[in-house]
Amino acid sequence: MKQELIQKKLRNKFLKQGVKMVSPETIFFSNKTKIGKNVLIEPYVVFIGNVILKNNITIKSFSHLEDVKVENNVSIGPYARLRPGTILSEGSKVGNFVEIKKSKIGKNSKINHLSYIGDSYVGNLVNIGAGTITCNY
Repeated sequence: MKQELIQKKLRNKFLKQGVKMVSPETIFFSNKTKIGKNVLIEPYVVFIGNVILKNNITIKSFSHLEDVKVENNVSIGPYARLRPGTILSEGSKVGNFVEIKKSKIGKNSKINHLSYIGDSYVGNLVNIGAGTITCNY
């Protein structure tokens, strides 16, 4: 019951700030989540830990964000998983069934679908093809 009340307060706080949510009752926030202006969150999205969202962002259904930073004009999902240490630079796009861990995605770069990007730096204006895997320990 306590968690339900916390989530209700967080949802109301973000709605009052102007965050657009489709089915707010299906979205789960961390109390460390920070959200800018003109952000749309579709159903069944989960935020864990320190998530920072700047402006003009769309997060599509069934995405999971944990300890990530998202710059302006970014599109995420559906079914994206952003793990700790992920930074999405301005204008980048992360599509469906993409998982990113401890990586920086450069400005206007795209990872459209079915890829795992781990421990990597992806430069500006890069288009990652389907089925790509990186993991550099």
